[in-house]
Amino acid sequence: MPPKKSKASTQRVPSVTAADISKEPAPAEPPFETKDSSVPSKRKANAKNKDDAPSKAPRRSARGAPQSQPDPVKLLQYLLSPASLDACRPKDEIEDLKTRGSHLRTYSASTFTPFEELICAVILSRPISHALGLRTIRTLFNKPYEFTTPKKIRSAGFEGVIKAVNEARTQHRQKTAEELVMLADAVVEHLGDGEDDVSLERVRKECGFEWEKEREMLKSHIKGLGKTGLDIFARRIQAQWPNPYPFADQRTLSGLQKLGLSESAEDLKKLLGDHWTEFDVQDLQGDEDEKKRRAFVRILERAVGVNLEGNADTVRAEAALSSEQQGTQRWSQ
Repeated sequence: MPPKKSKASTQRVPSVTAADISKEPAPAEPPFETKDSSVPSKRKANAKNKDDAPSKAPRRSARGAPQSQPDPVKLLQYLLSPASLDACRPKDEIEDLKTRGSHLRTYSASTFTPFEELICAVILSRPISHALGLRTIRTLFNKPYEFTTPKKIRSAGFEGVIKAVNEARTQHRQKTAEELVMLADAVVEHLGDGEDDVSLERVRKECGFEWEKEREMLKSHIKGLGKTGLDIFARRIQAQWPNPYPFADQRTLSGLQKLGLSESAEDLKKLLGDHWTEFDVQDLQGDEDEKKRRAFVRILERAVGVNLEGNADTVRAEAALSSEQQGTQRWSQ
């Protein structure tokens, strides 16, 4: 007689669908750590093994690694060198130099007369971008316009100047053209000695070579030249006129601080003077005092340009790399 089948063996098991599984609650996970547990968790055991193992330096990703800050003197050396020029230039100026040649006069690298610096101050004090301002200057001072004297601007008149400003594709074109013509007239009538004078020495002599008086005289005769424009003019003209030196406006000081440099014009002047023999300034004009002023202005201008172009981190890194390479070369010699 065959054995009886148990009920358990004959009972049908209902089929389970994927939908039924998804409805079932997930099993509760045990807590990460139980204080009264007598059995150590795997994580605790691993931590204990790590404590017993010899310590290793933590891995640091290149992206999160802090950037090295170059020595201030090395940073000044880099800013004074041609290697830093492209970092303070707008991209279209770099391309313009490639297509038109290195003879192109630019605000970033050329030496301008006091009259030209005055024109630049009026243009750059406008609420326009760094690139537009520098493109306008390149257009005005290079062929075919070359508006470098009061006579040339007056001869061209408003129609000639507006043509150049339109070619520069800048903003506030009509107002800029009007103010440049009025500036040329003011120089001839009140600030200079004739249509060909670009020195503005009349201003200095009539003001007794006192910068604050010179500043007021310029402001009273030149429409469109306010505090911002006068600060730009002072920052540049101190290379030629010793009375404002050392001067740095707030925008310039901000650029210096972002690079990790001096927080005042006096501090920068002292740093430059204390390490003067360590800088390559053979391309600068004048006696030693004038060369120091020109080096001071070059540092300020490149700090401003680097800041406006958003290249402060790049310049710090390049200066630090240059410093490390110089150290390696000295060690290998």
